[in-house]
Amino acid sequence: MGLDGLVVVSDPYLQRRFSQADLRVLQAQYAGLRDALPSGRLRLRDLPAALSGLGVGGAGKGGAGKGDAEKENSAPGAGAQLTEEEWASVLKAVPRADDRPQQGVSFELFLRVYAEMQLRLKGAGAGKKAGAGGGITRSSSSSAAAFLTAATTTLLHTISESEKASYVGHINAYLAEDPFLKNALPIDPATDHIFHLTKEGVLLCKLINLAVPGTIDERAINTKKLLNLWEKNENHTLCLNSAKAIGCTVVNIGTQDLAEGRPHLILGLISQIIKIQLLADVNLKSTPQLVELVEDSNEMEELMSLSPEKILLRWMNFQLKKGGFQRTVTNFSSDIKDSEAYACLLNVLAPECCTKPSPMSVKDLLHRARLVLEHADRMGCKRYLTPKDIVDGLPNLNLAFVAHIFQKRNGLSKQLKQVSFIDGLSDDAQVSREERSFRLWINSLGISTYINNVFEDLRNGWVLLEVIDKISPGSVNWKMANRPPIKLPFRKVENCNQVLKIGKELKFSLVNIAGNDIVQGNKKLILAFLWQLMRYNILQLLRNLRFHSNGKQITDNDILIWANKKVKDSGKRSQMDSFKDRSLSTGIFFLHLLGAVEPRVVNWSLVTKGEKDEEKQMNASYIISVARNLVAPSSCYQKIYWR
Repeated sequence: MGLDGLVVVSDPYLQRRFSQADLRVLQAQYAGLRDALPSGRLRLRDLPAALSGLGVGGAGKGGAGKGDAEKENSAPGAGAQLTEEEWASVLKAVPRADDRPQQGVSFELFLRVYAEMQLRLKGAGAGKKAGAGGGITRSSSSSAAAFLTAATTTLLHTISESEKASYVGHINAYLAEDPFLKNALPIDPATDHIFHLTKEGVLLCKLINLAVPGTIDERAINTKKLLNLWEKNENHTLCLNSAKAIGCTVVNIGTQDLAEGRPHLILGLISQIIKIQLLADVNLKSTPQLVELVEDSNEMEELMSLSPEKILLRWMNFQLKKGGFQRTVTNFSSDIKDSEAYACLLNVLAPECCTKPSPMSVKDLLHRARLVLEHADRMGCKRYLTPKDIVDGLPNLNLAFVAHIFQKRNGLSKQLKQVSFIDGLSDDAQVSREERSFRLWINSLGISTYINNVFEDLRNGWVLLEVIDKISPGSVNWKMANRPPIKLPFRKVENCNQVLKIGKELKFSLVNIAGNDIVQGNKKLILAFLWQLMRYNILQLLRNLRFHSNGKQITDNDILIWANKKVKDSGKRSQMDSFKDRSLSTGIFFLHLLGAVEPRVVNWSLVTKGEKDEEKQMNASYIISVARNLVAPSSCYQKIYWR
């Protein structure tokens, strides 16, 4: 792995064959296969079975044992199998100049075998046509992941023109008055100008702030007319770290991808950011009227654990029931293709906007979808899709359309339902803040499960095992783990007990905490465990860098000494006595530290004295954005103002 996440391969053929996005995914898969073996060495004869386990190629008669539906959506060749003879031919055809049996298969040899296997499957007409740069696709094994992870982790090198046009329309509408972008907008959706505009990094940063206001201190964005490569890279780094901070999955995107304007990755990132903006109010905290959807405390607990799109589906069905609709809508794709659900929903929410002919009296699906969208326009709802998008069942655009309808007119009572269990919604502000920090951190790790609520989604223990496996590979005994869905409570306890067992092995302080405490959703104990888990992750990162350590384990005190020395050596006088030093709330020490790491990154004319609360807040906001510019973990600074 090179600088900035660049995967370097020496073979020119492999450089041409695979994109950087492909190489990062394949490198992670290669490392996972190798680490899963007791010897830690991947042998040449292991590759057929290994690639079969990844859902590509497949060896022998039985394949990987996937169901038909999964095979259909899997990676190239997943629907076909290479015979033993064909695999022998593949391995024979691959150059093996760097093969060292005693060290195992090298990454480049692994890539050659993968590329040769793809060619065989393509030549046999068994695989899907490969896209640009190797055509890796995402296996449907992760199709149950939340909508936010789907767009960016899909590595099909094709883009949806409908999605591009929809997202360009969103950007034109919401950023038209931005002082920096107004001369570049509106963007023509019929061209690829959107991908050229994102090469500066400014547009994506502005879009993130639109989705979650205040995420980026705009003073840290480089916005002059002509940016050099260093300044563009700063913007891209700030963008990716900030996108991660608001809950986007960016594990397959690097700053180089943004600099090159790679359409499928940029569109995937934009899709996630816009969805976060549109679904911002689809929760009980922002829209307490959603309590109208439940009848008792059990349903309330279930509603609180649902992802935003699941809540949106529940709201939609609640309104459809009012209109006498007989079916239940379970997705934003096949269930709405005939536009019947849309016609009923809009009639319930805005009956005054109905006109003749009624969509339900029209048999042609495109005509019916057109009438539905005309009804939505009369309601004042922005179109995120065309009639054809409805008929084709494009899930991302249909989700955006329904979310926009919810924003404009949700049809819920303005008078809060007076029920006793609603009192449990008012969490302590500090707990809510910590829950959000840990949730965003977990989602930033790129695990297969997307977290919507820490206290609800961690209760079965599975996600915690995934997190531990991510930050301490090999710690989890997956043979003893119970995969969701888990109906029996004691199976959840078994997972949580293994979580605590590993925590003790990692030297966590786990006094008076049992697996059942996690299953029961004990907030205080869950937060305490997550704090130690995140701290371990940060220390592991520092340990891997071996700062001044000569191989020794780095402690909190080592970090403290390093930070004070760094600031002192830069000629500044500020220092911190401990990580609880109240003087840190001014932000001055952290700015001196960031300036010591990279002098040109801090614009001192923007820094306040940090004496008043407002000044402290301004400095803290600026610090986080500057830190993200430097690829520094911003979690260290998230609570500066609150100390």
